[in-house]
Amino acid sequence: MTLARDLLGRILFFDSPKGLLSGRIVETEAYTGAADPASHAYRGATPRNMVMFGPAGYAYVYFTYGMHHCLNVVAGRRGTAGAVLLRSLEPLGGLAVMQDHGVRGGDERLCSGPGKICKAFGLTLRHNGLDLTRGPLGIAAGQPIDDRLVEVGTRIGIRRAADFPYRFTIAGSGSLSVRARPV
Repeated sequence: MTLARDLLGRILFFDSPKGLLSGRIVETEAYTGAADPASHAYRGATPRNMVMFGPAGYAYVYFTYGMHHCLNVVAGRRGTAGAVLLRSLEPLGGLAVMQDHGVRGGDERLCSGPGKICKAFGLTLRHNGLDLTRGPLGIAAGQPIDDRLVEVGTRIGIRRAADFPYRFTIAGSGSLSVRARPV
């Protein structure tokens, strides 16, 4: 849970073949592994979710619904699954490249959902397992977010354990996937 909160305000960047892309993280969701029925790691390690079992600081990218890639930051120690889904970013740099990737909407909405982040940044399964501390995909410090601006709510887009208060957003951001549902 700590990482999901602490990622708010940090900068996701990708030094892509088409140029440097960046965005401020404004929405996250935590998935806590074996204790979390909504986690990909709930039933144990598989070839698909192996990167979730640590170490922390790696990208877990998966393909869902036959159409979207989603990016998570691995949060657990080696052998203990955990990840934080990046749900929304406020785009900062490389907006023309993001638009060239086929993302629609105004600048503020280019990364307003987990599938839109990966589409805008050109991230696919080939980026799964990248070390986020060594680039070309990584997370920079950004600016700390005052606790008064952080909303905690329930997760969205899932059926199991949707009522867990594991979603973190920066209040008032126009880039959120949907408005926060406070707990």
